[in-house]
Amino acid sequence: MQKPMNNIAAKLRARRAEVRTRRALNRAIDTAATATVRQELIAIAQARSGYMR
Repeated sequence: MQKPMNNIAAKLRARRAEVRTRRALNRAIDTAATATVRQELIAIAQARSGYMR
């Protein structure tokens, strides 16, 4: 029974990490100093696992 609990905990940790990364990327896009930097950050976001802003 130990393995399923570890698997669930690992999935929750991964999900929280993904949410933190998405929030950080959104914050970086929103506060980008120039339009060029903003466009590059959007391109990175789009390249990450189908995430679209």
